[in-house]
Amino acid sequence: MNYFQLRPSTLVKIEFILSTLLFVFGLFYLITTAVKTDGTYALHYDRYKIEQTQLQLSYNQYYFIPRLVQYFALYVSFLILNFKLVPKLFSQTQIPKNALLIAFVLMSLFLTFGTLDTYLKNYLFLRHSTDGEAYRVIFTSSFFHIARLSFLFGFYTLIKYASIYLYNNMDKIESKYKMVTRNGVAALIIWLVTILLLLLTNAETGPFTIWLVTVPFGICLYWYSCYSLIPASMKDKKPLLSYYLKVLVLVLISAIPLFLVVKGISERSSIVFMVLLFHIPFQLIVTTPLSWYLYSQQQKKQQEIANLQSALGQSNANYDFLRSQINPHFLFNALNTIYGTALQEKAERTSLGIERLGDMMRFMLQENMQEKIPLSREIEYLNNYIELQKLRTDTSPQILITSQIDDWPPPAEIAPMLLIPFVENAFKHGISLREPSHIVIVLQFKGDTLYFDVTNSLHHRTDSDPERYSSGVGLSNVRQRLQLLYEGRHELLIRESATEFFVHLTIHLNQA
Repeated sequence: MNYFQLRPSTLVKIEFILSTLLFVFGLFYLITTAVKTDGTYALHYDRYKIEQTQLQLSYNQYYFIPRLVQYFALYVSFLILNFKLVPKLFSQTQIPKNALLIAFVLMSLFLTFGTLDTYLKNYLFLRHSTDGEAYRVIFTSSFFHIARLSFLFGFYTLIKYASIYLYNNMDKIESKYKMVTRNGVAALIIWLVTILLLLLTNAETGPFTIWLVTVPFGICLYWYSCYSLIPASMKDKKPLLSYYLKVLVLVLISAIPLFLVVKGISERSSIVFMVLLFHIPFQLIVTTPLSWYLYSQQQKKQQEIANLQSALGQSNANYDFLRSQINPHFLFNALNTIYGTALQEKAERTSLGIERLGDMMRFMLQENMQEKIPLSREIEYLNNYIELQKLRTDTSPQILITSQIDDWPPPAEIAPMLLIPFVENAFKHGISLREPSHIVIVLQFKGDTLYFDVTNSLHHRTDSDPERYSSGVGLSNVRQRLQLLYEGRHELLIRESATEFFVHLTIHLNQA
């Protein structure tokens, strides 16, 4: 089940709102961080550099307006790239044209930033011997700044499209890769976004390295815990303690490769020590209990879904079965039987037929709606049906109907109308008024186990028979009900030859 789809229209709205909010926040930051110095203004970031050159610069001309134009250019460039050019590039629409337009936007952004930096970094002209050298330093710095922003934008685009693909294909991914879970993918996406933010804000090396290394390990630990560690621990007497011990061993072993990875990222021993000091407590205090909780919630939801599916399937099966029983075919046969009997004799057999039909209809309309009924009531209904059918076949000597049903069933319960489909199917397909026919019904019990066998003859139907290609009455339905109600506790065998149809059903009535 896919609970959530990342729709393009919704994502566009979210991106536009967030980018606009960032633009507005940049303007607010631009105004509120100004520092007044002798009647002039300078941003605190460049204030000391400007003071060292003893320049008196206009805040509006040399800071506010250039920064405002830079923020606006960055905002507009993001809108054009993110909502127009890059989506066309990913949809493979006019690739050369859109690639050139992307390059043009980035080049325009570089020239805009470089030109405006000549105002923002005006003090550099006094630090270098020639203006050409100052321009070279300013534009080189602007180039690397735009290159860094382009890299971050590409990183963001990769995260966005990867997130869309992952979330919209989670059902396929989860079915193919059992270890991968939806929560883990969401955590991975959040981690990538936080890495992007840390890069954007020039975070310090220590916290950045900690977040870069420990969180992916925590996500992998969560996946492995849900896939293997927790299910294996559930078999132990103290599953939570067993799970914690397994995680502790795994985390301690992982410290060695983690040390080598961090050592490769940073040569500073303090950072390596900081990462290892954070890694072990983080995995044991945060990842381990969170994995246990999420696994428990997932199992609980799966059980609830299974219960709902079972209840819904049973309700639909009961409804469909009731509808299949109260149908014109059955009522027409029953009424024809009583009508024919009434013409032959106006006494005992007619009243018996009416009585049995009344009992059956009462059972179908009342007790059939219950989840379980006494086994004796199911047998009573079965006997009524067989006797009612015998009323129309007793006059034909070539039709032989034999029933061996135990009179004293065990004090157990059974789902209503679970056995009758096989008997009705036998009478529907096993009786012919023109050819010899036979039906044998055997119902026996051994302890709490029910053994039910139905054998009937088969007859060739003419092409004009409307039921020539029809399957057995309710057989597919009863298969579904048996699977829902007696999963792992029943055995159903159906065999068919050219002249005979055989059904064997075994049910363990009392659940262990």
